[in-house]
Amino acid sequence: MEIRKLVTGIYGSNCYIVMDETTKEAIVVDPGGDVEDIAGAIDAMGAKVLYILLTHGHLDHTTGVAKLKAITKAIVCISKADDDLITKGEYLFGPLIEGGADKLLKQWDVIKISNLEFTCLDTPGHTPGGMCFKVENAVFTGDTLFTGSIGRTDFTGGDFNTIIMSIKLKLLCLPGDTIVYPGHGPSSTINNEKLGNPFLQG
Repeated sequence: MEIRKLVTGIYGSNCYIVMDETTKEAIVVDPGGDVEDIAGAIDAMGAKVLYILLTHGHLDHTTGVAKLKAITKAIVCISKADDDLITKGEYLFGPLIEGGADKLLKQWDVIKISNLEFTCLDTPGHTPGGMCFKVENAVFTGDTLFTGSIGRTDFTGGDFNTIIMSIKLKLLCLPGDTIVYPGHGPSSTINNEKLGNPFLQG
């Protein structure tokens, strides 16, 4: 498995390209903008993107979706709750693609490319439909869990108690050496966050 991170858009959101090194099939997580840069990285890797996975519906993670879909013809996936908020034009949500996402995700759905299986973990709190994606020893956490912090809960649909429960029940139970790839900032591990994240103590 090859993972390439790009920092995209005016808010500096992390976009990830995850590729099966044997077949070159790939997914893109959270294309938040700068699609030319993402497309250039895809070409440099020789990747064939089959899916675009969205951890949540905020515009700093979705702005590049329509343009990247037009280039790659990939299937766009997001939770129903956040797709609904984008469709309604809720503040800070969207844009996506006309007519909404191609596939609506729910807990334990598996998106498969070649030998890689991305398990969907329902982690509301930052948004009502926040999702994390677990594959091998990696988890893509969007704005649910950061290195030393957690996602904001003061936007539409956010809730502090909910995000803490999501993290503790869905993420901290993963193996301690699981690498955390967040929506902003540097990567971490589950064990580092379990032991050192001030929001998760007690």
